[in-house]
Amino acid sequence: MPRRPTRSVPTVVVPGWQGSGAGHWQTWLEMQLQADGRETRRPAFADLDRPDLTDWLTALRVTLADLPADGFDVVAHSLGAVLWLHHVAAPDDAPRPARVLLVAPPAPSTEIAEIAVFFPPPLDVDAVRHGADGTVLVGGEGDPYLPDGIASAYGVPLKIATTVVAGGAHLNIESGYGEWPAVLDWCRRDNLAFY
Repeated sequence: MPRRPTRSVPTVVVPGWQGSGAGHWQTWLEMQLQADGRETRRPAFADLDRPDLTDWLTALRVTLADLPADGFDVVAHSLGAVLWLHHVAAPDDAPRPARVLLVAPPAPSTEIAEIAVFFPPPLDVDAVRHGADGTVLVGGEGDPYLPDGIASAYGVPLKIATTVVAGGAHLNIESGYGEWPAVLDWCRRDNLAFY
């Protein structure tokens, strides 16, 4: 059986609060994509432990600046997913990605002091639709940062396709997501659906 062609566009990996260092699926994903010959980019946030919304938005836009419109993907985890919602709600001249995967954003009512400036996030249906050719959500069942579940907190308000990973919790190292073949498979193929 012939091998299907794999996607070759650049991927922007947007980490969350405290980053996604060694052992995190985002870092693993970057290594896998680079081994495939794919370009990956990660915003250079000034402070991962005390995120500043203005700094994070600027760093994201610098990272996106010279990418081909409709010719790259974005994979954002946790606070990085919330950052993406702020980015698309305040349009600028940054190029628009082909696909966006938002993974495990914390609940819109999150009150953690270090990241409080990001909340509540803008839940603007039109902004999300215009922000990329397609956007999907993935959340874990039993996520302690998203007690109402991803579908009710984000999927329904944003009217976008949502996948719930059974037992996935926050989809981070602590919940066993160091290697995550499903996200690599999403990056390698062209369709938008996560599974």
